Amino acid sequence: MAEVIFYEHPVPLNRADHKDLRMKNVAHLKFAMNTHSVPLTGAEFGLAARDLLIVFAGTDVASAGPIALLGLRENENLYVDEAGQWEKNAYIPAFVRRYPFVLAEKPAGQEGNDFTVFLDDRFEGFNTAEGQRLFNEDGTDTELLTNAVGFLGEFQQNIERTRWFMQQLVKHDLLEPRNVQLHKGEAESSRGITLNGLFMVNEEKLRALDEKATHELIREGVLGWVYAHLLSLANIDRLAQRLNVREQAEPTAGTSKN
Repeated sequence: MAEVIFYEHPVPLNRADHKDLRMKNVAHLKFAMNTHSVPLTGAEFGLAARDLLIVFAGTDVASAGPIALLGLRENENLYVDEAGQWEKNAYIPAFVRRYPFVLAEKPAGQEGNDFTVFLDDRFEGFNTAEGQRLFNEDGTDTELLTNAVGFLGEFQQNIERTRWFMQQLVKHDLLEPRNVQLHKGEAESSRGITLNGLFMVNEEKLRALDEKATHELIREGVLGWVYAHLLSLANIDRLAQRLNVREQAEPTAGTSKN
């Protein structure tokens, strides 16, 4: 969850350096066009499962974490079009929505809390003339910044809950490596795609959990996360269909440019 993508030049938010900084609305998410997956917190599973494929990725089970798979080719988000518009009514992960702000660990030796707010000063919405200010004239946070920092804090709390959730999946041996083979067309002879390095919950092991372990997952409010993940697997075929539509449009787009 600590991976920082999208951010071209993250710098610590500073009341002195950024006292005149403003943020205007940018009506696109082009910064997310070139990522085929993003981390997801368990608290998002319920909403995300309707639209996105939720799986677990890592070098092994112990390091695996939940992701929303957004594309099937490197550097391609199938939920964002050429204009940078996210698929209408499809869930946008919090990892994406927090941009251009991010909560990151302070450099060693600095005083204060372990985390501090950073911003991407290359974000095109930042300027000193248009939009809403980040700081009031007296140096206090504006409502815009207060809401942004509050969102980051909530996101960080969800990360911690998700880490505990992952520990339980590993502890009870519920995750298993899974290679997924897809066909983009309807015919069996259509070109296939193989997804490697993914982990999913084993339903048989989930059903075999003892009463104590099951009760703990229910009490902590995370058993639903498991089922949301399992339900989201139906989006695998929909993701392949998205790629098929995108590829069919590519030759047409190339022709129209000539």
